[in-house]
Amino acid sequence: MSLHLLIVEDDDALAAQLAEQLRQSGHETTLAADGRIAIELVAKNRFDLIILDRILPKMDGIAVLKSLREHQILTPIIMMTALGQSRQKVEGLEGGADDYVVKPVDPAELNARINALMRARGWTGRGSEETLRAGDLLVSPTKHSAWRNGKALNLQKIEFKLLTELVRNADTTVTRAMLLERVWNYDFEPATNIVEAYIRRLRIKLTEFGDEDPIKTIRGVGYMLRG
Repeated sequence: MSLHLLIVEDDDALAAQLAEQLRQSGHETTLAADGRIAIELVAKNRFDLIILDRILPKMDGIAVLKSLREHQILTPIIMMTALGQSRQKVEGLEGGADDYVVKPVDPAELNARINALMRARGWTGRGSEETLRAGDLLVSPTKHSAWRNGKALNLQKIEFKLLTELVRNADTTVTRAMLLERVWNYDFEPATNIVEAYIRRLRIKLTEFGDEDPIKTIRGVGYMLRG
């Protein structure tokens, strides 16, 4: 399972060592030295999972965790700390963390926890048959769920089917006839502008949090989702 991980740790040596160990397990890693930088990175990038230190400068781990969850960013988070007391673990888990590890962290155990957490979420990494990915969009047909930048999208059945088809064919023009057949099971041209209407609805939901519209209209042909 190859994932893009954000490691939020203010100890530069520890962060670099952990990043290298996780890269050896096949993951891509990005580092943040404090909580505010982490918030900025999450706002601009898509991460599959966040490894978040409990004690950080400027904005501690619990504050980062609560801020992300309050903004409906549902990216899985594993908290990491030298504090092993039960109270600290409970505080992190109740704040929205998905798992908790205590330093010194064993890289093999951490990688196993990462993989187990992603499997439990139904997100099985790049190229998986269970998930479809295009840019900052992730679609799980088996879970009937979709996310953009880690934020869950509230889609109706047809909207979800339409997005799934566009993501599956990212960076490729999907004709109106193809969408009618694959999304609505029509083998004829209806008199209504049903495709255009649902594309408009989908665009509204995809840009709800201020993100750029990823759907490009190919005039007279169909649509393309930029991957």
